Amino acid sequence: MFARCGKILVVAALVLTTGAHWAALQTVAWTTMLAANLSSQQSLTEAVSETFDGKHLCPLCKAIAAAKKSEKKSEAVSPTLKIEFPLAAGKIILFPPTQFALQPQFNASAKNFFSKPPLEPPRGFLV
Repeated sequence: MFARCGKILVVAALVLTTGAHWAALQTVAWTTMLAANLSSQQSLTEAVSETFDGKHLCPLCKAIAAAKKSEKKSEAVSPTLKIEFPLAAGKIILFPPTQFALQPQFNASAKNFFSKPPLEPPRGFLV
């Protein structure tokens, strides 16, 4: 239940931040205008041209245009504060270890891989 609500909220936030709600409302407005123009005994070409010419706006189109203009646009680049760390004065000194011993090398030759194991493998009860 909570996962579904979270997904719905994420989709709603994406729709609102991208402005897709205005596109959906404009589509509804154009569909309504086209249906009204077709019902007034106009031909299809006349109805389409009157719907999309921009001279014959319906009240919903006017409201969408006014809302888009009044919507505050955020700045594209917001000023950010940079945290700068000054260089540390002084030298870096590395100290060698007090005792140093060479580690034995691992012998990875092929004959070590094919040698017999030190003990025989255990036998099963039925064998």
